[in-house]
Amino acid sequence: MTAYAVVIPTLVRDTLADCLAALAAAAGPKPQEIVLVDDRPGPAPDPGALEHPLSVLGDLRERTLVIHSGGRGPAAARNTGLRAATAPWIAFLDDDVQVGPHWCEQLAQDLAEAAPDTGAVQGVIDVPLPGERRPTDWERGTAGLAQARWITADMAFRAETLKRVGGFDERFRRAFREDADLALRVLDDRWRIEQGRRTTKHPVRPADRWVSLRAQRGNADDALMRRLHGPDWWHRAAAPRGRLYHHLAITAAAAAACALAATGRRRAAATAALGWAAATGEFAWARIAPGPRSRHEVETMLATSVLIPPAATWYWLSGLWRHRDAAPHRAVAP
Repeated sequence: MTAYAVVIPTLVRDTLADCLAALAAAAGPKPQEIVLVDDRPGPAPDPGALEHPLSVLGDLRERTLVIHSGGRGPAAARNTGLRAATAPWIAFLDDDVQVGPHWCEQLAQDLAEAAPDTGAVQGVIDVPLPGERRPTDWERGTAGLAQARWITADMAFRAETLKRVGGFDERFRRAFREDADLALRVLDDRWRIEQGRRTTKHPVRPADRWVSLRAQRGNADDALMRRLHGPDWWHRAAAPRGRLYHHLAITAAAAAACALAATGRRRAAATAALGWAAATGEFAWARIAPGPRSRHEVETMLATSVLIPPAATWYWLSGLWRHRDAAPHRAVAP
């Protein structure tokens, strides 16, 4: 049997206990070690919040190491975890997933069948959606994880592969694009990434109505990806392009309308404002139409559809400026 470790970065959310309970209950060869990386900010987070999650591990508690990474983001937390692990394979899980009932057995099979040039084996992600109504915008966005390539919600890497490419790039401070960046570097190093058989459930987390607005911070990470991997990184990573260029155009129309109005060019300002309104309305309807169309959802889509284009533009431009001199990842190998 191929030995493996499980590394789980966590902010000690309510989902952690379910994640660990599913891992403990999964049939098959158990992990050689579990490294739980507490990424809450501060030098010494309150350990009391971990008492219940750790208690559900049963016999696996003796194989579990808890370490702190100081709140530097999931990429840094995973690097901290893999440095502490000693197994030849490292399986990364997010703290809001639940592995399937035969996950350990299926993972062992995935690793045993991996060719010598296979650097990573990805799990199958299942996102359960409500059956009694159409999913919300947030639920549809989460469901996209089921088709995402190289997602570290369930991804096993050879420790040797991670060492050769230098682990995760810690400039990615959010849980966004750090997985695609690592995968592209792994492929550039002439390793293969295979699709495994094991399955993991990724429930949709509760979220407030402004979650889609906060998600626009990811545009800064996209700017870093462009700097590190070139303008065609979208194609190489099979990542959805999204509506960034539409957002830039909508924001430009709004800015033009304001500038033209300020200089007294009312007709031109009205034309620009009409263009902004039409494009914003199209964006809002594209988000409302496939959803449940409840009053709360419609109000949320209308409000956030007005705010998302300028937010996306701001984060994209600030990311381009912040990462203008970013060099390819050359971190010391873990």
